[in-house]
Amino acid sequence: MPSFTLAEPLPARALGGNDYKTLALSALGGALEFYDFIIFVFFATTIGKLFFPPEIPDWVRQLQTFGIFAAGYLARPLGGVVMAHFGDLLGRKKMFTLSILMMAIPTLLMGVLPTYATAGLLAPVLLLVLRLLQGAAVGGEVPGAWVFVAEHVPANRIGYAGGMLTGGLTSGILLGSLVATAVNSHFDAQALLETGWRVPFLLGGVFGLCAMFLRQWLEETPVFIEMKRNKALAAEVPLKAVVRDHRAAVVISMLLTWMLSAAIVTVILLTPTFLQKLYGFDAPTALRANSVATLTLTIGCVIWGAIVDRLGAARAMLIGALCLALCSWLFYTGVRRDPTLLMPLYGLAGFAVGVIGVVPYAMVQLFPPAVRFSGLSFSYNLSYAIFGGLTPMIVTLWLKSDSLAPSHYVVTLALVGAATAFLLPRKPMR
Repeated sequence: MPSFTLAEPLPARALGGNDYKTLALSALGGALEFYDFIIFVFFATTIGKLFFPPEIPDWVRQLQTFGIFAAGYLARPLGGVVMAHFGDLLGRKKMFTLSILMMAIPTLLMGVLPTYATAGLLAPVLLLVLRLLQGAAVGGEVPGAWVFVAEHVPANRIGYAGGMLTGGLTSGILLGSLVATAVNSHFDAQALLETGWRVPFLLGGVFGLCAMFLRQWLEETPVFIEMKRNKALAAEVPLKAVVRDHRAAVVISMLLTWMLSAAIVTVILLTPTFLQKLYGFDAPTALRANSVATLTLTIGCVIWGAIVDRLGAARAMLIGALCLALCSWLFYTGVRRDPTLLMPLYGLAGFAVGVIGVVPYAMVQLFPPAVRFSGLSFSYNLSYAIFGGLTPMIVTLWLKSDSLAPSHYVVTLALVGAATAFLLPRKPMR
């Protein structure tokens, strides 16, 4: 078992009014920013038709579209490390607010981009640049949100708070799914290609600016204020200390993120497209089912977060990862045999993905306060860039030889998560 330097938590107590205000504002802002980042994938088929040459094969167009989607993940480490560096030195709140602005503007601009028919190759290039900016922004958002909330709440409620915040972030996916469903239902196929696809991106820009305004009401974390008062901030570049002194924590965090990215990207973000391409569902049905799964995911995050406060990260992760493996296998194999089971099986799989609500609790506790933001951000974003960013292309190519590739990929990574559970502390933090 590796040895880690754990931070002194805030005293155990019940959550108060200020805690719930912090949770609500953080979760709402995170949901709106996450909507901006993922709305792209719900319109992947339409974007592929609009931003790439019409004469190329459909699978090549889909691969190129997912490649641009993946570019957002590849940009996450740089944005995350830079914002985490200043978050450890200047304050969590400042970077937590900046990430929103960095997301809102590119999303708004996506809604007014020229397409391939009018701008040629410049169209996908511009789309790629904006997607990279989105990735840099979200690279600071998720780790920043986890650290910000964990440092506000008492030790005995870190799991619940982290699960609730993660549920808030995933509700941004639900919002994206609902908006995509509404847009696909309101516009016919031709109108969607002409103007309808722009609506969710324009809405996203407005959502992001609203989220930035909401974050003005947040206060700096007590942990950072105490470190600043006691002159206990990092004496050197925080990332340097992370790489030198906390390698084991980085590796464990990356493995947990690998499982998280496999579950979110495959089961939630890519499956609506797979349901249409592989199983013959129409877009509104696939998106409605995705909304059900994302709702149960949000609920699952909160429940698994509450469980980790009682059982500790190791037991909760082991049980939850095995549950994810079983439920994802049941979903993909069951829908192929009986399409009428789509809604209940997708909802069950979504709830199982909620095990990601354990991840913030585990990762926050692996790094001491002075380098916590940098350590968590570096591990999370590097892993997400490598594994989350490549997942769409890996699964798409795998599907050419295996119709159950999504199931096999998620089950494999769930077992990686179960194995990683044995490296986590056995008892909950008190």
